Amino acid sequence: MGIYLVSVGAGEWFDEDEDEGGKGALASALGEELSRRGLPPYESVPEAQERVVRGAGLSFEEKLVPPMDGFEALCRAHLSREEYEVLCGWSVLVPISLDEEIWLPVATSYTDTTMVAGAPQVLALAEGLARAVALPVDEIPQTCDNLDLTMWFLEGPAKDIAAARPGPWSENLDAAFYVALYLRAAQHSLRRGCPIVYC
Repeated sequence: MGIYLVSVGAGEWFDEDEDEGGKGALASALGEELSRRGLPPYESVPEAQERVVRGAGLSFEEKLVPPMDGFEALCRAHLSREEYEVLCGWSVLVPISLDEEIWLPVATSYTDTTMVAGAPQVLALAEGLARAVALPVDEIPQTCDNLDLTMWFLEGPAKDIAAARPGPWSENLDAAFYVALYLRAAQHSLRRGCPIVYC
């Protein structure tokens, strides 16, 4: 059990059967709001891969295991309240540039309403934090198909890399995990053109 951040394929995104995990009501509400704002519809969602292949970069799944206290303190030090909300307050991340977040009256697994954020905006904020802590982005997993990032920080080489390449990031690996998580989530959403949600 726990909270996961996962990519969503077209079958699930457009499925109207909420009991089976369908996001059709959300997709429809987002489409209406994009149209109201004069933005193009978000319809080109790729199909999910039937079989997850670690390192393929075709799916995204990470588990929010470490405590977030250090990450929240990092955000307070480097982001405005509005920027923090964009980076961390979303329920759904989409590969669309949004000048401001979109609130939809659709319930999710954890909230009564859905906040949709644009991956380009989230990526810019995550990149700023990564620079602030000198995150060694060349060392952390590039793809996150099957808890790659989670395992790298919890049971993988994170501690050894931190000893070899010390910096602000190595002072709080839990905070560094979340910087890497939001960075890779936004990158994946943009690269694959898919939504990412909490489940």
